[in-house]
Amino acid sequence: MFIKKNPNAIVARFNSAFLVLSWALMGFAATFAVPLGFSLMDESAPFAHVWIGCMLFTWVSGALLWRKTRNRRRELTIKDGFLLVTLVWLVLPAYAALPFMFTVHGMSWFDAYFEAMSGLTATGATALAGLDLLATPVNVWRCFLQLIGGLGIMLLVVAVLPFLGLGGTQLYKAETPGPMKDTRLTPRIAETARGLWGVYFVLSAACMWAYHACGMSWADAFMHMCTTVGLGGFSSHDKSFGYWDIPALEWTATLFMLLSGVSFALYFRAWQRRSLRPIAQDVEVRAYVQILLVCTAIVAGMLMYGGIYSESDEAVRQAAFQVVSLATTTGYAATDYLLWPTFVPVLMLFLGCFVSCAGSTGGGIKLVRMLVLVRLARRELVRIIHPRVVHHVTLGRGGAVSPDVIWAIMAFMLIYGGAMTALTLLMLASGLDVVTAFSAVIACLNNIGPGMGKIGPAGNFGVLNDFQITICTFAMLLGRLELLSVLVLLTPQFWRS
Repeated sequence: MFIKKNPNAIVARFNSAFLVLSWALMGFAATFAVPLGFSLMDESAPFAHVWIGCMLFTWVSGALLWRKTRNRRRELTIKDGFLLVTLVWLVLPAYAALPFMFTVHGMSWFDAYFEAMSGLTATGATALAGLDLLATPVNVWRCFLQLIGGLGIMLLVVAVLPFLGLGGTQLYKAETPGPMKDTRLTPRIAETARGLWGVYFVLSAACMWAYHACGMSWADAFMHMCTTVGLGGFSSHDKSFGYWDIPALEWTATLFMLLSGVSFALYFRAWQRRSLRPIAQDVEVRAYVQILLVCTAIVAGMLMYGGIYSESDEAVRQAAFQVVSLATTTGYAATDYLLWPTFVPVLMLFLGCFVSCAGSTGGGIKLVRMLVLVRLARRELVRIIHPRVVHHVTLGRGGAVSPDVIWAIMAFMLIYGGAMTALTLLMLASGLDVVTAFSAVIACLNNIGPGMGKIGPAGNFGVLNDFQITICTFAMLLGRLELLSVLVLLTPQFWRS
């Protein structure tokens, strides 16, 4: 049945989205106080006026938008939720990019927006070189963006929506990573959001204290806590963790990256029940740990067999750090792993596409989807031999997976493959070599960070031109919102009532 567009409904939808966007902007203005605080504490750090100016400009923009839309309040629908989430992730990076324009000499708008998008999407791809020479507040801002974006800035909006008289359920569905978005931890969606942020805060505080205890300054501990728990991978040093070369520090980072790659919802359930059973019995977590252990053993063996490291403990430490870093889509580097046997960096980049758990701060297609697809493939193989056998796709003790979920996962994978192919072809058409083009798309679409070729751990995305940077920026947005939340806006049915 053909459904006509309703201009009034479209206007109402934008008004509802803009109203909540105005509150997001005014709230986001407060985040500039963090780098401002570092500027005021360090008299040698310039640009205090930049943070004040950006804070005021962002807040005034939000206030003006609120004034225009404050009388257009209505309950959010599913379509409103998807539109709002995409708008927020397009608009906030534009404001987050402003400090880079005023503090980093010669930085173009495209690179600044790319850097801000990389921060808020917790990707970790950077167009900047000379990080050690940047003013501390600038590095703090880069890293703090990943703390904000790691769990999803829209969860903050969900937490306060009840106070605005607006429903948050549709935003939660649009923003939450993973295929099973209807699972609630508490009866009220706002309580769920606050519970997740409570877990996020506790893990962040523990990570920061551990980093400082292992030898980082408080400033570095704060910055790397932001990018570890957010699984973003930004660092205040060009050599990343290779700057310190402290084994205890690398093991600490490995531990907290490993913890952050697990669903925060499981931590919340474990706290509610005062038991680790929800985590230990989760089929996705078990597969997650097994994959990382096996791949770490394989990489460590190859490093020793190839003569890269002669000591087993050093080989295991380097393998564990890099495998966990890339598999969880963090992107830290303790060494230039592109100098290792070619199989190793390709394997680690491949792991980054799917290993992170749904509900974590990691990117990629999420491990639960892969588990469902593997079980679906196994079922089809059984049905070839026994056509009449009833063989359901199951995940642990959760019973049969709903056909709707299976179809959604298959549609997601189809669009994921199509997006990766299309974006890679665009990068190749722009003149990039195959390795750099393909790895750049994988790294950005899966929010991994560093890739291979010119954009490996020893390089950065600053070598790309404006067109290529724009493609990578769009890929990060697609990956952060899991493709469908963005692409649904391009369908005619979305704009029909």
